[in-house]
Amino acid sequence: MKQLFLILSLSSLVVLVGCDLDEKKMPLAKSEKMNQNDNINALDNQSKETMDVAMKFMDAMGKGDMETMLSLMDDDMIWQNEGDKTMPWIGPWKGKKIILETFLPLFMENFKPTKWVTEDAISSGDVAAFFGQMKGITLKSNQETTEFTFALRVKVTDGKIVLWNWLEDSYAVSKSYHFNK
Repeated sequence: MKQLFLILSLSSLVVLVGCDLDEKKMPLAKSEKMNQNDNINALDNQSKETMDVAMKFMDAMGKGDMETMLSLMDDDMIWQNEGDKTMPWIGPWKGKKIILETFLPLFMENFKPTKWVTEDAISSGDVAAFFGQMKGITLKSNQETTEFTFALRVKVTDGKIVLWNWLEDSYAVSKSYHFNK
């Protein structure tokens, strides 16, 4: 009988301790869940802001609205174009002044987009990504490229673009740029 009483007492103690531990875990789990939801909401807000800034910048570029472009660029912004280094607009361009006074004029003197269609756009936190199809005329050779895909990675900090990383089929552009009749 003593053994049965001891087993029941121990079982009750284990159950009570287990319940007590669960009660202590519950507030922590709720708190962690609330923090996780706050983090998700903050990330969603940041993702939306990032997409809004990137879209406003692209819209301003399309309209030639330099004032809006300037307002959305960080002073130390980097514009990174990958590709054939013999094309004058390829490379990292660092700083708002260099981008506006050197890169953009070089690009506009050498390439004219004839098609730019964004098919997909996503953002997460401070990064937005765009994917689509493009064509253009390389003005040096007056040749139109074949249609090619592009990807764009945009990083936004404090409402300003800090990175504009353009990726394209640089072979198609280079082939058109260096075309000899």
